Amino acid sequence: MHDESPLDNPAWSALTGPDARVAERHGRAARFDPAISVFTALDDVTVDATAAWDDVAALVGPGGVAVFPGSPLPAPPGWRVWLDLPGLQLVGDAFEPREDPEVVPLGAEHVDAMVDLVERTKPGPFTARTHELGGYRGIIRDGVLLAMAGERMHPPGFTEISAVCTDPSARGQGLATRVMRAVAAGIADRGETPFLHVATENEAATRLYQSLGFRVRRPIDFVGLYAPGPVV
Repeated sequence: MHDESPLDNPAWSALTGPDARVAERHGRAARFDPAISVFTALDDVTVDATAAWDDVAALVGPGGVAVFPGSPLPAPPGWRVWLDLPGLQLVGDAFEPREDPEVVPLGAEHVDAMVDLVERTKPGPFTARTHELGGYRGIIRDGVLLAMAGERMHPPGFTEISAVCTDPSARGQGLATRVMRAVAAGIADRGETPFLHVATENEAATRLYQSLGFRVRRPIDFVGLYAPGPVV
């Protein structure tokens, strides 16, 4: 089993490690290229917290948005909370990876279909460049993308499975699980362990992931903040 400490602050571990290629950093703050992902990370603020928050403010700019997977609250005066979503972090120790001949790689040529599916199913933040984080797979039938999933954060030793979604017309067929297993096969090929996040209120999804071999590791809140200054 991998050392799980990178999951304690997953975005920071990813952005200062395997995902540094798509990161922007200022001192003790880092974020993904905003065209790829909304997430920001703050180094553990056990020492000189004021300076660390100043680094975040410099990174996102006056009134800019910072979304943290893992609550950094309380924030200093001047920061405004616009999102505080309780969630759970799950690790797929016993999730079985499996290649599937119907599950195909998704890339730039599929962006319009991917964005359309996300807009209709709302699995979470996704942009036209999110697929650049890697590992996106999907099931396409008669030219229609029916299900997909991919990779997001890559803390050392782990890869987050994200953007799991299925067209409403194809639900109940197990397509999302098949796509997730195919994504996990790519993760396993690198000797890594899959993990994921789910909103606490989504109890049905949590039960499904647990039935597939994921275990709840810990609660994790997703917090969105506006930096001091006029909102941009």
